Amino acid sequence: MINLDYKDGRSLHEQIEKGLRELIINKVLVQDEQLPSVRELSISLTVNPNTVQRAYKQLEQDGFIYSVKGKGNFVAPVSDVASTKRIEELYSTLMLAAKELCFLGEDSKTLQNVIKNIYSEKEDSL
Repeated sequence: MINLDYKDGRSLHEQIEKGLRELIINKVLVQDEQLPSVRELSISLTVNPNTVQRAYKQLEQDGFIYSVKGKGNFVAPVSDVASTKRIEELYSTLMLAAKELCFLGEDSKTLQNVIKNIYSEKEDSL
């Protein structure tokens, strides 16, 4: 499910957050699906429960998950994730990446094809 790399410069909670975010984006975890409890995930990843709790807290702040008191954490509907602020952040990241690719000499057609492929994969999965 999630692989932690202890040589990675990112903290463990950031790696857990990124791993869960990717699972949600790739629809491995679907809307309203319950996530493992903090305790279960901390045991399976052999990390402190506080580390998992920090990852869950950030995912909840970003709108990827929601919590139900006494029940656990669940994958949020896509509409909750698609906030204007988050979309602006992603466009900013995309712009920076595109500028860097341009600086490194990458062809604009290659970038366009990457984006087209992403949308094609989405359409194929529907």
